[in-house]
Amino acid sequence: MSTATGAVSVAETSVTTVGGWFEALSSAPPDGLRIRLASLLLPFAHLPVQQVPEACLDAGERLLDELLASGSTSRATALDLLAVDALVTYAFQAAADEPALLDARAARALARIAALPGALGA
Repeated sequence: MSTATGAVSVAETSVTTVGGWFEALSSAPPDGLRIRLASLLLPFAHLPVQQVPEACLDAGERLLDELLASGSTSRATALDLLAVDALVTYAFQAAADEPALLDARAARALARIAALPGALGA
């Protein structure tokens, strides 16, 4: 089953990996963004589908950390900034399958993102 935004429900999917989940999105992002997201999720592609929320957050945080640490937040990095936004959005869409954990996940994600840049490389 898909949400209104095209995200595949982690709880109701027949795919078994993060990579399979991404490929199963019913409303794929535009080609350039889709290719960038696929490359960012590649290190997580083999993980079990239940790890989609953390995989998306981790991939988004890593990219945002790189952008902020390098000072690269100009128009030239718009695709990467859109990728960060999409990854965080996908993370919380997937996390919605476990509403009891949503508040804790949101608080943890907020703390991790607020600690950027450089916290991931330390």
